[in-house]
Amino acid sequence: MKKATIQLETLTCPSCMQKVEGAVKGLDGIDQDTIKVLFNSSKVKLNFDEEKISIDQIENAIAKVGYEVQKSRVK
Repeated sequence: MKKATIQLETLTCPSCMQKVEGAVKGLDGIDQDTIKVLFNSSKVKLNFDEEKISIDQIENAIAKVGYEVQKSRVK
């Protein structure tokens, strides 16, 4: 499992958090229990299995619901 921290554009409302969370929750290869959308810092933290999904695919899913990914860090 890899840990990802994804910096988003500023989140302006709690429903933004739910949209982002919903976008990544539906993806195969993400550890559902590790998804955290941090409103104040506009970050998404999660663990994912890089054999099933790439960070690019995760970023694309977030972009599809209308949120710009500024940068991602994977450990």
